[in-house]
Amino acid sequence: MSNNPSAPSGPGRPKDLVKRQAILDAAKTLFLSKGYANTSMDAVAAEAGVSKLTVYSHFNDKETLFSAAVMAKCEEQLPTLFFELPEGVSVDTVLLNIARGFHHLINSDESLNLHRLIMALGSQDPKLSLIFFEAGPQRMLQGMERLLTKIDQSGVLSINKPRNAAEHFFCLLKGAANFRLLFGCGEPLDDEAAESHVQEVVELFMRAYRPE
Repeated sequence: MSNNPSAPSGPGRPKDLVKRQAILDAAKTLFLSKGYANTSMDAVAAEAGVSKLTVYSHFNDKETLFSAAVMAKCEEQLPTLFFELPEGVSVDTVLLNIARGFHHLINSDESLNLHRLIMALGSQDPKLSLIFFEAGPQRMLQGMERLLTKIDQSGVLSINKPRNAAEHFFCLLKGAANFRLLFGCGEPLDDEAAESHVQEVVELFMRAYRPE
């Protein structure tokens, strides 16, 4: 594909987006079911119904594809917009929206399987762990840190260490239930229990950082 910004946008260009999404969907499926080492670019191309050349035209190598697949999964539940502080929307509402999306994300089957995959392969290839961390957790922490900085500046909460506060927020949301799920010795919270947990965490967070 041409990178020339003056190139005309012909009827074929929307298909490129469709193919890219098909490649990402195929990559997520194969990485989770077969693992990183056993997933080839050929297999992703076959699963997506595109040529190997098409896969490489969108993603230069397997590491890039893996990173993009992780990021895409995160964006499904936590779009960048969620880390904004819209005018007229209360801070607790913004935090609740993020909390619900994050809680749903980390307890989904895809996310749990991905975490298990990284835990299993991380000791063999630490680079994969770094790719996962930078594409997923690190990106969300940075978004949350920026948001908490804005909230601190607004005066609604007093947060002098927004990075630490972001880590506390997400760790509280994960809780013991997610730990049990990762190890296969627990059941997902039902909708009522999940909502109660999310609201409790946000209330606790607000109390902890409310100005004296």
